Amino acid sequence: MTATAEQEAVVRGVMDRWKSAVDAHEPEKVAALFTEDAVFQGLHPYSVGRQGVAAYYDSQPTGLAADYAVLETRSLAEDVLLGYLAVDFSFTDRPDLHVTLSVVLKRVADQWYLSHYQVTRLG
Repeated sequence: MTATAEQEAVVRGVMDRWKSAVDAHEPEKVAALFTEDAVFQGLHPYSVGRQGVAAYYDSQPTGLAADYAVLETRSLAEDVLLGYLAVDFSFTDRPDLHVTLSVVLKRVADQWYLSHYQVTRLG
């Protein structure tokens, strides 16, 4: 497996768990994927830490679902990866929302966590 394929596999592993928790409307499970000091920027003012992540996803409507594609990955340092993704959020009562998402993953004790999450709405 190439370094890029390995990086993408790590990003997919974390983001698959994120997707599963988002789709199931389990904000505490989403938050558990983040570091204690994660910087989180959804489409509302940013927060720092798991409590802000949990509150953000708790405020999302039931039926929200996420589909993503990994566009790019980069190794920033040992045990730190960047992921750049296209994400489609679907709702039961409104049109889909298409965004790009930058994430920074950090390995802590053999487990990868999100330490930075930045959504951008294009167009």
